Amino acid sequence: MEDSSQILDSRIWMAPPFTFNKGCRICIQAESGGGKSSLLSFIYGNRDDYQGEIFFDKENIRNLNISQWCDIRRNSIALLPQDMGLFPELTTIENIQLKNRLTNYKSTVEIDEMLNLLGILEKKHVPTRKMSIGQQQRVAIVRSLCQPFDFLFLDEPVSHLDETNNIIVARLVEREASLKNSGIISTSVGNPLLLDNAEFINL
Repeated sequence: MEDSSQILDSRIWMAPPFTFNKGCRICIQAESGGGKSSLLSFIYGNRDDYQGEIFFDKENIRNLNISQWCDIRRNSIALLPQDMGLFPELTTIENIQLKNRLTNYKSTVEIDEMLNLLGILEKKHVPTRKMSIGQQQRVAIVRSLCQPFDFLFLDEPVSHLDETNNIIVARLVEREASLKNSGIISTSVGNPLLLDNAEFINL
């Protein structure tokens, strides 16, 4: 990544300059291969092959140790990767509980409510390999919400959803983010998450 990026005091700075504030609603758009997934991987610490600097609470993330990264990923930054990271042989609820057992963030009732809202409650005990890509995306979205976060990064989260389901996902994500005034940053190649009052940024 040629442009330097910074996360500073619950804000994300990039050059050319724009800011991700806590509570923001951002949709990043670019063509396939335009660097969207790479950007999120840099911020999340999965990759370090970038130029410039990224800071979290004034600390250069290159200097963070494993314990600090675990704390950030458990409490401050939630990421839904483009490949979703589901285990195909596990059921919907088993995939979700892989995270929720670590965080104890959502009750069974709350998880069922989210699954029902997204129209996949009846798939709760179905292996995700037997589900459509759109259904898998909704499972991954519920799983991503099973932790506290200051920023939620969603990499092409609704690429296989129609407008109606896109809106339902957006309302759920906005509801969960509003509980802590958290920021939502999603990416898209042309089917953006339909957030209210979102700022669109083209890479």
